[in-house]
Amino acid sequence: MKIGIPKEQKDNESRVGLTPAGVGQLVLDGNEVFVQKGAGINTGITDEEYIKSGATIVETNEELYENAKLIIKVERPLLSEIKLLKPHHILYSYLHLAAQKEATLELLKSGATCIGYETIILKDGSIPILSPMSEVAGKMAVQVGSYYLQKNNGGMGKLLGGVPGVERGKVVVLGAGVAGQSAIKAAFGLGAEVTAIDIDVNKLRYLDDSYKSQITTLYSTPKNIEKSVASADLLIGTVLIPGGKTPCLVTKEFISSMQKGSVIVDVAIDQGGCFETSKITSLENPTYSVDGVVHYCVGNMASAYPLTSTLSCENSILKYARAIACRGLKGACEIYPELLGGINIKDERVTCRKVADSLNLDYVGVGF
Repeated sequence: MKIGIPKEQKDNESRVGLTPAGVGQLVLDGNEVFVQKGAGINTGITDEEYIKSGATIVETNEELYENAKLIIKVERPLLSEIKLLKPHHILYSYLHLAAQKEATLELLKSGATCIGYETIILKDGSIPILSPMSEVAGKMAVQVGSYYLQKNNGGMGKLLGGVPGVERGKVVVLGAGVAGQSAIKAAFGLGAEVTAIDIDVNKLRYLDDSYKSQITTLYSTPKNIEKSVASADLLIGTVLIPGGKTPCLVTKEFISSMQKGSVIVDVAIDQGGCFETSKITSLENPTYSVDGVVHYCVGNMASAYPLTSTLSCENSILKYARAIACRGLKGACEIYPELLGGINIKDERVTCRKVADSLNLDYVGVGF
């Protein structure tokens, strides 16, 4: 199959679909790989490294889409990129369509088959390609939260870990999935007072056992959320409905009850966010304030660490890419049944129920 690795067009998106190692494996399998000039430069990868791995460098996005059938990306394509998609294309990328109706409608019009990394789900409920980015984002949430708690960055000036004789910072994490557990681990490691909130009692039990009751675990109810939010110095939202729009769990009134100079980080913003006051921001302009509370709502926050993110993502996406390239999409789904759930759009129809329900669009099965 002819495979294309484009340069990401989204503002401040520094990740790349595959490294030279991944490209080399696809070439070894007998595929032809095209890489857009400069695609890996922000990850520290040169065009020469791709050439040594057997790739052909092309100058423009247009040339790449014209040559390739399978497009391997990181971020959902911009509208200008969607216009380059044709019915024969297979787009393989993070999509996060549940809160993006305009992009979804344009992808439907393109006729392309669109596979979303975030809806490839294993039988045990794990999401193998989303998990690496969730790990990065969860750890990063505590890091950026601590940074913005600094007085010179708009925060109240509280050190999360405190010092002897001084109260520690309070970190509240909504959601105890992969991102939430990564955030909890990072916050606990800094010495903060940590509260984890989730609707899954088994996850709460796991956390209580893992941290030997040194963190607080709460079942997710409006009352528990309201009380915890009011006392939080750093509030982190990691709630995930795979493929669906994130439920809004924290109202504007809850946010207004927080201390001035406290910080919230909405890791779930790509799927709509779990705070009523959230609106998507960029790495260039990452924060804004509402009622004196600093909001960090960057949609592609893992792009701040493109090398780590690209490598960890490649570890999960490569086996599916190889199967698609060598056996076609139907054949790949026979080997990896979970890949079937990753198909969000096919034949100009929405084939992921959660996306369809979130956007009030018709749903049809994939039809293999």
